[in-house]
Amino acid sequence: MYLGIDFGTSGARGVAIDSAFNIVAEVRYPFKAYEETDLTNCWQNALFSLLKQIDGELRQEITRIAINGTSSTVLLCDAQGNPVDAPLLYNDARGGVMREKLKNIAPPNHTVLSATSSLVKLLWMMQLPSFTKAKYFLHQADWLGFLLHGKLGISDYHNALKLGYDVEALQYPEWFNKLKISIHLPKVIIPGNPMGELRSDIAAKYNFPKNCLVCAGTTDSIAAFIASGAKSPGEAVTSLGSTLVLKLLSRTRVDNSKYGIYSHRFGDLWLTGGASNTGGAVLKQFFTADELEILSREIDVMKPSELDYYPLLKPGERFPINDPNLPPQLEPRPDNSVQFLHGLLESIARIEARGYKLLQELGTDNLTRVYTAGGGAKNRVWSEIRQQYLGVPVLYSTNTEAAYGSALLAMNGLKVRG
Repeated sequence: MYLGIDFGTSGARGVAIDSAFNIVAEVRYPFKAYEETDLTNCWQNALFSLLKQIDGELRQEITRIAINGTSSTVLLCDAQGNPVDAPLLYNDARGGVMREKLKNIAPPNHTVLSATSSLVKLLWMMQLPSFTKAKYFLHQADWLGFLLHGKLGISDYHNALKLGYDVEALQYPEWFNKLKISIHLPKVIIPGNPMGELRSDIAAKYNFPKNCLVCAGTTDSIAAFIASGAKSPGEAVTSLGSTLVLKLLSRTRVDNSKYGIYSHRFGDLWLTGGASNTGGAVLKQFFTADELEILSREIDVMKPSELDYYPLLKPGERFPINDPNLPPQLEPRPDNSVQFLHGLLESIARIEARGYKLLQELGTDNLTRVYTAGGGAKNRVWSEIRQQYLGVPVLYSTNTEAAYGSALLAMNGLKVRG
């Protein structure tokens, strides 16, 4: 059996699978508002609660565990692995003030120059009084893994990308020396590779096998990609959540900071992605979930909408158009709600198609099929509209749970379901 654990923004989940990819257990731990004042204690409680929730007899058969966390959620720890300050979450932009300093050191347009990258967060944290107590800089998944295997300072090359780790050369770049970082940066290994055996006291307490291995993890979005079923160059995953996120598997690495595009190493391939500000959040501004379902059924997908929108909640877009002032285009709005929804769905589908076209123009493999995750994946009419614009098969993801993807990672490393 293999256990995948997902730490998201609203809670933690665990999924155990057998060697035939079947789910044999699912457990959850929703984060509570009062726990936000002590995040690391919350994470620790969640982790061990998930282990405890799994049936005792099933735990005896789990031989490998992998954990995913939110990308660029980081913390400083002392020599014993105790946090010395509050973690910085994935969307914390306070480190953005360090970008000017970093622009003089990092290569132009590098991923680390984002206002929320792991590296700018580290440079900002180096100015805090608590930094004098710090010995290790870890990502969320790194620290959670440490709680299980007891070895400090190990990460994976998915989490380490936004720290500046060179995922092509598999080493920290030479320009890192100019940063004069005085604490331990994580040793980086391949996602899914073993980091160490489960601590003996944890194995005994929770009735896990003594030789149960804790494997290097990944980020939440990549875990969701692994869960989807995509496995070959040209296959992609679109996440139709609050925003529109595209990820395309390719033999070619593509990075373009102008459009917020960067590539994760994925074994011998590259996972290239971009994110638009359009998506489900705009739809929810006008329709309830029930209205979306009912009105969608009335759309004639064989008859194109004459409406051309650029659905945004507020001005600003980066991908596939780079314009921080791009205004939302939601007019004209017809009195007929079915027509209005039809126009919105077609317009988001056009943005998705334009996004994949841009990725291909920049050098990725040609798109062959698209798996869909997120709330919008359930809308059959929208899928038909998207398939018309994408010109390739649009499929439901095999599984949309990031925890399932981490279970596959624990089982097979970076080999998705065949």
